[in-house]
Amino acid sequence: MLDIKYIRENPEKVKQGIAAKNEMGDVDAVLQLDEQRRTLIYKVEELKQQRNENSKQVSLLKKEGKDAAHLIESTKTISQQIKDYDEQVKTIESELHTLLSKIPNMPHESTPTGKDESDNVEVKQWGAIPEFDFKILNHLELGERLDILDFKRGGKITGSGFPVYKGLGARLERALINFMLDMHIDKHGYTEIFPPFVANRDSMYGTGQLPKLEEDMYYAGKDDLFLIPTAEVPVTNMHRNEILDGEELPVKYTAYSACFRREAGSYGKDTRGFLRVHQFNKVEMVNFVRPEESYDVHEHMLTEATEILELLEIPYRVLLLCSGDLSFSAAKCYDIETWSPAEGKWLEASSVSNFEDFQARRAQIRFRREKGAKPEFVHTLNGSGLATSRLMVSLLETYQTDEGTIVIPAVLRPYMGGLDVIKRKY
Repeated sequence: MLDIKYIRENPEKVKQGIAAKNEMGDVDAVLQLDEQRRTLIYKVEELKQQRNENSKQVSLLKKEGKDAAHLIESTKTISQQIKDYDEQVKTIESELHTLLSKIPNMPHESTPTGKDESDNVEVKQWGAIPEFDFKILNHLELGERLDILDFKRGGKITGSGFPVYKGLGARLERALINFMLDMHIDKHGYTEIFPPFVANRDSMYGTGQLPKLEEDMYYAGKDDLFLIPTAEVPVTNMHRNEILDGEELPVKYTAYSACFRREAGSYGKDTRGFLRVHQFNKVEMVNFVRPEESYDVHEHMLTEATEILELLEIPYRVLLLCSGDLSFSAAKCYDIETWSPAEGKWLEASSVSNFEDFQARRAQIRFRREKGAKPEFVHTLNGSGLATSRLMVSLLETYQTDEGTIVIPAVLRPYMGGLDVIKRKY
């Protein structure tokens, strides 16, 4: 959520930011309600002063044995006015909160202005695009041939977009997850969290999924809980309504979770196999940092995510997202995409975002620079480190052989019991 003072002082800049992100938000209505609220609060303060003066005068008159009935009646009237105005303030504050919750975060000055993903800027590419001297198979064909993936039975169990990993496919998925967690914990200094996979409304609001994305999430109505779209939600909300010790910042958490997304707007898009699924696995990185450090940390988190791909020896590229492709809550974001040889295109495998204090204001996450100092809002950042679904596409297709087998990347072999190749069973 944006600071109302910032909106008050920069209304045109906020309007431009909303338009740049292709979002909706009524700045004029916010300012109108803010003015009404401040006017009423001023009136209440004046009335309270008058009530206090009346009370003093009543006391003096009673000491002097004089009639104070008229002042007592006037004080009762003032008290009722104060009560009425307080009720109006509460109503306005509720309306104001609703309007503020629909205004997105502002793009950082280094975020390029653009309408959609076609205006994103490639800032890095790593690794050579693999070339093959045989007809390659896509990840679906490889998964079926090697009996390691079963999308048909996943569809039978639940529906389209819910994959089943089988045998060495399940082990390879687990190997990827454990390898990434170990990297972030042992080398990058993160603390591991194993969070709940469902979250309440306050948590979803805190990280910015609500109210905008309610239709994109799976909802358990009886309990008023949501299946999480990312571990960002429970991990960030661990410190909701808390004041952190500034000396302990940055706080770095990593977490594995299953992720659930309805993908309500995916009609007409390529949904084959892992290209677009409703349930997938992801290792997340979340940082709570001092405001002045957040953009340095953002760049460092990007390297923590790409290091995984370099160790796996999978080609990738990094895109700086333009304003029109930026999420509701982010001020700046990099996407990391891996190459799919069979699809002949790049597939998103990670996003690394800086939210500045936008989430912290919604979730009331603050810190003190020193004991007794005034609390300030932290900056929150997160990044996929990484999502496994499309990464699995790139891995299977990149490491396939002319015999239809899959060579296991060297860094994953210790997690596969020393296995170096996934072979066909029949």
